[in-house]
Amino acid sequence: MAQCDLHTYRSSGPGGQHRNKVSSAVRLLHRPTGITAHGDDSRSQHQNKRLAISRLRMNIALRIRRPVDPANCTIPAIVRECVFLPKNAGPDSLKRIAIGRKDFRFWPVAAWLLDLLDACQGRLADAAGILGVTSSNLTHVLESDRHLLAATQEIRKRHNCRPIA
Repeated sequence: MAQCDLHTYRSSGPGGQHRNKVSSAVRLLHRPTGITAHGDDSRSQHQNKRLAISRLRMNIALRIRRPVDPANCTIPAIVRECVFLPKNAGPDSLKRIAIGRKDFRFWPVAAWLLDLLDACQGRLADAAGILGVTSSNLTHVLESDRHLLAATQEIRKRHNCRPIA
């Protein structure tokens, strides 16, 4: 929040007299990147602020890419926390990524996965190999959110890879 400008305003649309009189909508501008997000779904300014922060985190994760060296890749701790070996796994079993969209780590992990995919020139198999997971598991995580899937498709298109079916 220290890097953001907060702007409250009156939102239009349904909600009656309260919505038309109170500045409950929130817009956030992340000054270093210029990325914005808004929240105007609720009549509560506090709920709209939480929603705007969540959307801002998502937008930053989807748009800002950091370089990753696939040859000397160090997997961040937040990602390692989400990669595990399933129960009853054999000695040759691959690990799995397990993270849900409501997990507070979802967008930081998603951002790193996109960074890795971009470094692997959009090739899912290469990125999955670095993580020690299957391509289908990585694809499942990347398909778990429509915005994340769109960012994945954009990276693959930029590297002349076919879209994920």
